[in-house]
Amino acid sequence: MTLAAIAGTPGAENIARKTPARTEALAAYGLVAPATILLLGILVLPTVATVVLSFTDWQFGAASLNWVGADNYGALLGDEVFRKSLTNTLLYVSMVVPASVVLGLVVALLIEAGTGLRAFYRAAFFLPVTATLIAMATVWEIMLHPSIGFINLVFDAAGLGKHNWLKDPALALPTLAAIGVWQMLGLNMILFLAGLKSIPRDLHEAASIDGADGWWSRFTTVTWPMLGPSTLFVLIISSIRSFQVFDTVAVLTEGGPNKATEVLLYTMYQEGFGFFRAGYGAAITVVFLTFVLLLTLLKVRLAERRVHYS
Repeated sequence: MTLAAIAGTPGAENIARKTPARTEALAAYGLVAPATILLLGILVLPTVATVVLSFTDWQFGAASLNWVGADNYGALLGDEVFRKSLTNTLLYVSMVVPASVVLGLVVALLIEAGTGLRAFYRAAFFLPVTATLIAMATVWEIMLHPSIGFINLVFDAAGLGKHNWLKDPALALPTLAAIGVWQMLGLNMILFLAGLKSIPRDLHEAASIDGADGWWSRFTTVTWPMLGPSTLFVLIISSIRSFQVFDTVAVLTEGGPNKATEVLLYTMYQEGFGFFRAGYGAAITVVFLTFVLLLTLLKVRLAERRVHYS
């Protein structure tokens, strides 16, 4: 059969139209396949495996495991160490998130309002974000030394006396929170600077014409409402990063003194890799992931009502 005859057959035009569409669809599937495989292998499948493992009594090195249902979760409810670590994590988040968000916004406003050394200040405040926290935790340990540490020397010179910051149950968790604020301040500053750059200058000029001459009036009528998307993003990121606190606890306090700095991820690490109770550690991990997910959804739900994207 000739090409002319084929072209004249019924449905030939439909076949010709479908062929490019199928080719584009196959190309699209081929392009998204690597990302999909990585997503399944790195995120979805490990999460599913952790959930399944939390319903077993498996221990590292054991040749077999038994299905125990919700026994691990029931044990969590009566575990005093778990309740203490959950309480400490919530206290840590409640201290770090507001302080890091407010200070990040203040620093961003000050840098944006200045005329010189902007690059220097941005780099100086962002440096803790790029530093390895475990290495910096060692530096903080030296600075917080009860007798020769720089911070105690400053406090003593100011007449406030010396304190055992990492061994006092009343001071250990706030001290770790202060280190967390120091670490997250730079990232929040950069995010707020990006939000400030996206605000049209015409809005500030229009506000000045309408009578908003002071900086506070312009901030409340223009800057703060227009920073809604940036603020929402900073809140979510800061909350998730605060819940993930582990490095400073593992290096500086190891959960002490007397469980005063025991947090969820450190408890999970101890149960899974210290006591080899993998099933019980997986249950703590599931609770941690659920808590972070619910917190994120709650923040998005509440904050989006006041967010202005245009």
